[in-house]
Amino acid sequence: MRLARSLATLCTLFALMLPAVTGGARGAETTAEPIAVMQGLDKITARVSRFDAPIGRTVAFGTLSIMVRDCQKSAPEDQPENAAFVEIYENRPGEQRLRLFGGWMFSSSPALSALEHPVYDVNLLECKGVAPSPPAPAPPSAKPPGRSRAKTAR
Repeated sequence: MRLARSLATLCTLFALMLPAVTGGARGAETTAEPIAVMQGLDKITARVSRFDAPIGRTVAFGTLSIMVRDCQKSAPEDQPENAAFVEIYENRPGEQRLRLFGGWMFSSSPALSALEHPVYDVNLLECKGVAPSPPAPAPPSAKPPGRSRAKTAR
């Protein structure tokens, strides 16, 4: 099990370093995004949850604490890919926090580097920016002083 995880980590590192070795070939451009969109599955209840994990903030899913350290998204003209460096810990009452996972997750290949847990599955869906805030409503127009133009009974 550890050998497979180590091999997956080495493959991941090789894939990330290949553009640097080849002189930054076209298609290697990524953009850092502030939010990772994650999906969690509770295998006991069969509930799937989708949640946002801001970079550098801990998010809870069941008994897990999820911390996303980096989230990269490929350029729009390239093949779609999202990669996030994620650390996942399990919190058990009365016990010390246990690290379950630490490494890169890829949206296009969730099985390449996945959390192995008997109750939960967690994977990366996408990296996204902060949603633009809706425009502020226009202030109410002021009526000019004077008579109202409403009809009156005669």
